[in-house]
Amino acid sequence: MDRLYYLNHSPIEIYFKKNSDNFVVHEIPLYEFSGEGEHLVLHVRKKDLATVDLLQILSDQLGIKKRDIGYAGLKDKEALSTQYISINAKDEHLLSKLNHPNIKILSTTRHNNKIKVGHLKGNKFFIRFKKVNEVNAKKLENVFKTIVECGIPNYFGYQRFGKDKANFEKAKELINSKKKVSNKFEHEFLLNAYQSHLFNLWLSKRIEISKIVESFSVSEISNFLNINVELAKKLKSTKTFFKMLPGDVANHYPYGRFFVVNDIESESERFLNRQLCPTGLLCGKKVMHSVDIAWSYEKDFIENVPLYGHRRYAWVFLENSDNK
Repeated sequence: MDRLYYLNHSPIEIYFKKNSDNFVVHEIPLYEFSGEGEHLVLHVRKKDLATVDLLQILSDQLGIKKRDIGYAGLKDKEALSTQYISINAKDEHLLSKLNHPNIKILSTTRHNNKIKVGHLKGNKFFIRFKKVNEVNAKKLENVFKTIVECGIPNYFGYQRFGKDKANFEKAKELINSKKKVSNKFEHEFLLNAYQSHLFNLWLSKRIEISKIVESFSVSEISNFLNINVELAKKLKSTKTFFKMLPGDVANHYPYGRFFVVNDIESESERFLNRQLCPTGLLCGKKVMHSVDIAWSYEKDFIENVPLYGHRRYAWVFLENSDNK
């Protein structure tokens, strides 16, 4: 579960209590909704509820099955958050039954297809820190400047793994026993948590490799990573913190097609310019794998997860749509 961070700053002392006053999340959809179609998109605001809680309440109060409710991503429980949910348009009349003090439908529109996991461009956050002195405020400013300029590792958040951080352990038991949880939604949620856990482990390993390249000489890099000196020189010369390896699977950023990285120098330049991004594996069926040196690291984090696999950006860049 531990993850390796790429910044090396000294500790920053602040006070932060995660709740709906101090933590606000707004989901940004991947595309504009068409305004027509057989699906109804709900822009929903929820308070102190996880997405899974929201889906259960909608299912119970509207009398529809959870599998018929579409969502793009999971939002934190201890927060005020907005996100987009889709239901069948024929069920629009059922919305009058919804009555919950912590849920409000802000707007509705039609769309041609059901919202699916991953159908989001990103999230916009408001986070309130308290008891920040002048020294720590300056540290925060420097950290924010770095991550705005360079981006951040795209780790899955802790909420993905449950309150006791045991969701992926439960999923591992399911995989080993080949059993299924009777609730299909819960079954897939646990398996998704396991995919996420393996992705985080892989990403942490790649951050470690990138730190080695940043910190040591070419000959030391060659020895530590067991690669030839020529490749070590190329890795050392690239300007991005996250070092792409031959055989990595990249994707055009913020969306596009997957392809295998061969020339790490030219592709790293495109990565620096935010034209593409390396990806990590969400292991499962029918998914593209890396090759060459990249595969030698990816293969250590593959399990036989009985879901369709996918690839996820290893790195993301921050934007401030309000220019504040």
